[in-house]
Amino acid sequence: MNWLTGLLTNRNFIFLFALGLGLLFPQAAGLTKPLTLPALTLVLTFSTMAISNSILRSPRELFLPAVAGIAMSYLLLGNFIIALSAAFIREDNLWKGFVLMAAVPPAIAVIPFSAILKGNARYALFGTVGAYLGGLILLPLIVIGLIGARLINPFDLVNIVLQLVALPLLLSRLLIWKGWNLKLEPVKGTIINWLFFLILYTATGLNQDILMGLPGALLPVALIAFASTFLLGFLIKLIGRFFHVSADILTSLVLLGTLKNYGIAGGLALTFLSRESVLPATMGTFFMIFYVMWLDFRKD
Repeated sequence: MNWLTGLLTNRNFIFLFALGLGLLFPQAAGLTKPLTLPALTLVLTFSTMAISNSILRSPRELFLPAVAGIAMSYLLLGNFIIALSAAFIREDNLWKGFVLMAAVPPAIAVIPFSAILKGNARYALFGTVGAYLGGLILLPLIVIGLIGARLINPFDLVNIVLQLVALPLLLSRLLIWKGWNLKLEPVKGTIINWLFFLILYTATGLNQDILMGLPGALLPVALIAFASTFLLGFLIKLIGRFFHVSADILTSLVLLGTLKNYGIAGGLALTFLSRESVLPATMGTFFMIFYVMWLDFRKD
């Protein structure tokens, strides 16, 4: 039974199991979809328990991470995605899908993944918040400039910040105040992994037909997704080590500079564009999962 317990608590097994189940048996994804937002809120609540209250009382220390979040997600990753898609994508709907990917803020999962990979949780949190606040201006500007239409209400981004950043932070303070964080600590990692199982299964299952139905378009999209995670992450780490950036902050910078909120990008594409335009976000989700697993395997 020890091997089974080890398997059911192994993060990489849980992630791969979610992907495989979503591809082979996607039927339940519609039922689990309403559970993804509460699941992500819980993931972020458990992840931000590691952030002490004293850190939140130092606003001056939060400015640089917020600026770094904007720089990594938009100036670096956003431009990288746009440049590669302009060079290699000829199909208009796919191009628009990549524009949306470049325009959205970083993945909320940057925060829990930073904690999992022994990054700087505070830096990741406020880097993400900064990028979301910057996205209130940058997202519509990028979309209008490159696609020519306003596809998202900025208030939707405010709502996302409140639900997936502010609420988990408040809930984590409540857990700390009650002392429940100490009781949850031994099982926190396993709970987070299985909450991610629900989220990953749902994302895979909902997009299973797109992944299986457009094989000809997959290669260039997959290459861009690979380059914007594995290749760009390698370059960020190389440059960070050259400038002697501390390992924990560098881990958070790598995540901020390689992971976009593919859920927002895919939702916008599906709502306002075509099925084909969802493919970049869907492929990005897959490479994000494998990239985080790779970082977990390679972490010092």
